[in-house]
Amino acid sequence: MTRIYLPSTGPEDWRRFLGDPEKHWRTGYSAKTLANCWEEAKGLPPEIADLLKIIGENPRLLIGIPEHKVPLPGSTVGDSQNDLFALVRAGDKTIALTIEGKVNEPFDQPMSKWLLNASPGKRDRLASLCETLGLCQPLPDDLHYQFLHRTASAVLEARSFKTDVAVMIVHSFYPERLWFDAFARFARLFGEKAEPNKLLCIRPNDIPPLYIGWACGNLQYLER
Repeated sequence: MTRIYLPSTGPEDWRRFLGDPEKHWRTGYSAKTLANCWEEAKGLPPEIADLLKIIGENPRLLIGIPEHKVPLPGSTVGDSQNDLFALVRAGDKTIALTIEGKVNEPFDQPMSKWLLNASPGKRDRLASLCETLGLCQPLPDDLHYQFLHRTASAVLEARSFKTDVAVMIVHSFYPERLWFDAFARFARLFGEKAEPNKLLCIRPNDIPPLYIGWACGNLQYLER
């Protein structure tokens, strides 16, 4: 895929970047819900801006790239396709932000399934992700692999763009906060207790520092 990106004219422009534009573009599902929310915000949705204020004042969107692919080690496994990648300015800090949109879809496979009969490529990828995030193996069986590569994507893109901070946020639009417990388990790997609408600095001494958070989105976008 080319590395040239064109300005969006609305939510429908996000659709063509999906792996399956027919199956994944449905009202009440994460791809369409996220697109409508971010397009209508014409910048950062308020719940995202509120989370980022801990990093710097007046967070503002510089550029957003839907379905942004980040190459990772282990070529047989594929890239990490982030629902949205954004560069954000907050005070005197520039942020590399990856967004994982969620409604009621699960976070893909837990490690117990992802590692079943794992190829050398998978093993290499896992080792690289753990090194990037400062984690040691073995990882808990119930940890969802998706958290690893989404969060590592933020770090890798922060290094590529030489930003001050890396951030991964789950932007959830499910009223009962389905799968929040999975996110909380991921945060506990870094000794942190997760709370909705709170940004956690899980690697404060890294270059760049790494944050994760869970943002509760406006439920009106589920109906669009």
